[in-house]
Amino acid sequence: MSPRLDPGIPETATTPALPAQLGGEQFAPVQMPEPTSPEAVEEIFDQLQLPEVPPYDEVGPVDARAMSKTLFKRLEKLDEGTHEFSYVRNTLVELNLALVKFAASRFRSRSEPMEDIVQVGTIGLIKAIDRFDMERGVEFPTFAMPTIVGEIKRFFRDTSWSVRVPRRLQELRLDLAKAGDELAQNLDRAPTMEELAERLDISVEEVVEGMAASNAYTASSLDAQPEEDDTEGALADRIGYEDNGLEGIEYVESLKPLIADLPTRDRTILSLRFVANMTQSEIGDELGISQMHVSRLLSRTLNRLRKGLMVDE
Repeated sequence: MSPRLDPGIPETATTPALPAQLGGEQFAPVQMPEPTSPEAVEEIFDQLQLPEVPPYDEVGPVDARAMSKTLFKRLEKLDEGTHEFSYVRNTLVELNLALVKFAASRFRSRSEPMEDIVQVGTIGLIKAIDRFDMERGVEFPTFAMPTIVGEIKRFFRDTSWSVRVPRRLQELRLDLAKAGDELAQNLDRAPTMEELAERLDISVEEVVEGMAASNAYTASSLDAQPEEDDTEGALADRIGYEDNGLEGIEYVESLKPLIADLPTRDRTILSLRFVANMTQSEIGDELGISQMHVSRLLSRTLNRLRKGLMVDE
């Protein structure tokens, strides 16, 4: 949808039909020349204050730059929030969409749809229009391009990383990718880490860190099938499960020498209780002692083992 569309102003190839009343004054439809030059834009402004410009892809860069200057001059004289201000601002957006298309084309190799990249770049264009000051003597495309590209890069930085990494590493990844492409073209081979480090004036350790951070840029779904084999099944099927037996191995190995030092009767009680799963009453009957005596002996033995483990730690 054109950013200049308005319920009261149908978008046509010629002069738009103006609303019956605007700003307290009556306007009648007036036939105007098609604005293909800055002079035409000025004439339209002089007549009705609402210009109609061709789509951005039908306006050459020279004409677009000249007409943008005219529109920016007019924008400075309008009050923000008025219909005329919004119309001129939106016209500037549409007139300079070619800048967004050009900036977005630099990111066509990314996984995001080009339509999304253009939308994000348009946000940067709008910010550039709002911040532009003609008195600085800078051409608008020169001023706007860094803002548009910066907005697109911020979009990728904030949404495309599967694992959150520091901004420094995100920017380092981009620098490494750019330097790698340039060196590969010049050397006719893949550059070494030392060559990348020299090109970017950083250490080899930083190059390694940046390459490692690249692994966090994309991640496979756990439901995806492994690329290296033709068997059915997802990556999630390869994730190990928690084995409670393995968790207890460390304690078992630590207990072995402590249990070996126990008196024979205490070792027997432990075996009957935790290996044979006998109750204290059954152990008492087996050994010919009371259940209370078994309980005291068992508690004493467990406390001894517990203290032994704490000393070892």
